[in-house]
Amino acid sequence: MQFHRDLNSSRFSRWLPWLRLSVVVACLWGATNLLNQPGFIASLFAQGELNPAIVAEPALEDVGPTAAPGSSASESTASDSGKARRTFLTTIRDGGYIGVIIILLSMVALGFIIEHSITITKRRLMPEAVLDQVEDLVGRGDVKAAIECCEDPRNYSLASEVMLAGLQRYQNSEYGFAEYKSAAEEAGEEQTARLYRKTDVLSVIGAIAPMLGLFGTVEGMIGAFNTIADSKGAAQPDQLAGDIGKALITTWLGLVVAIPAMIAFSYFRNKIDSIVSECGKRVERVLTPLSRKR
Repeated sequence: MQFHRDLNSSRFSRWLPWLRLSVVVACLWGATNLLNQPGFIASLFAQGELNPAIVAEPALEDVGPTAAPGSSASESTASDSGKARRTFLTTIRDGGYIGVIIILLSMVALGFIIEHSITITKRRLMPEAVLDQVEDLVGRGDVKAAIECCEDPRNYSLASEVMLAGLQRYQNSEYGFAEYKSAAEEAGEEQTARLYRKTDVLSVIGAIAPMLGLFGTVEGMIGAFNTIADSKGAAQPDQLAGDIGKALITTWLGLVVAIPAMIAFSYFRNKIDSIVSECGKRVERVLTPLSRKR
């Protein structure tokens, strides 16, 4: 029975990391397929690459002064159209490969936030039905049935693992009535550390994203200064706009990803502390009858 329990526990603990990896691989595969469709990408960004005002200038020379009013209206319309066509995708494109990496990190962070929102809950970590059932069995002195209840894979939770450690120590040790509490505390610390490790990914993403943004900023400014050097100090603003824009866009993307990630990390850490504290008090009340000397 213990081997069966360990096997099911191991399978459960391995399921979530593989799910996360599958989500990341699916995102990368989708992004790769999207980038490998030049027709689709061109249709998204071609409008931003064309400048209708430049195309309209030869028409002014050919038509003459009489076409000036219509041409002016055309330039105004083209300018307004150009402003309306700029989308979030064009902004990411201007951020270059660093912007793409930051966006991929945001997808990973979103996946972990959704997963934590589902698994780090009071209902999942300390189900009341299981606690009430074990409390009733322990109160009647049926320790063996209580252990079987905690070993049931359907009842797997933080509370069941902590209670199982205390019950097994009580049953297997000659002085279990005096040692069960320390065993439950050790199991509680181990389970709490496991929950903390789950949230560390959000902390890492929150720290890396601004650094990637800073890397893009430095790269963009290097490109701008190289342009100035190549033009011998006579660079035009439109020649510098691309590199400077990249520098600002990558910084912006890094902050947009890092701020929510750090907020989520702090929220889930505080939630874990709150649930673990409440779970410890509840488990102690369930296992109190074991303190009687056999």
